[in-house]
Amino acid sequence: MTKPSGLAGFPPGNPDRPDVPDALAAAGIRFRPADRRDLAFLRRLFGSFRAAELATVPWPPRAKESFLDEQFTLQHKHFVTHFPRADFLVLERAATPVGRFYLDRSGPNHLIVDIGLLPEWQGQGLGRALIADSQARARAAGAQGVELHVAPNNPGARRLYERLGFREIGRTGAHAKLQWPALAIFG
Repeated sequence: MTKPSGLAGFPPGNPDRPDVPDALAAAGIRFRPADRRDLAFLRRLFGSFRAAELATVPWPPRAKESFLDEQFTLQHKHFVTHFPRADFLVLERAATPVGRFYLDRSGPNHLIVDIGLLPEWQGQGLGRALIADSQARARAAGAQGVELHVAPNNPGARRLYERLGFREIGRTGAHAKLQWPALAIFG
């Protein structure tokens, strides 16, 4: 694996960072701002997102690692360039990183840029708690709603988002753009 140390760090984001939702705090999870020292963990986390997809690709391990390094670099640069006011947060339990949560609260709709958890932390309600907390914060801040994007190869996440009131409002490339309206109710 190429060392991601050459990547840009994180922008300062919003100085008023969100508190950890009660449901996560009860599970021993805390937030902290991501920094350059987290890039190796974030690269490993990114690799876990793509593991099933790459398992079927007949490339040698070095080619897969190179591909993942390249893709992580592109994603990281995109996130920090296009969302400079976002909260780039690492989720930790017992001082060990378990995931990431990137939230941009600077627009009329709050944007969940990314939620990602290590596989062993998935399916425990942490993502649901992050999303529900984001919805409550958006409503309290007077935002129009919360938006996010979901990949077509992630039907489990899409089902969760729809159970939480998100509806598709368009597409961005291959990804569906979903919105939860803070003030309106879908019929």
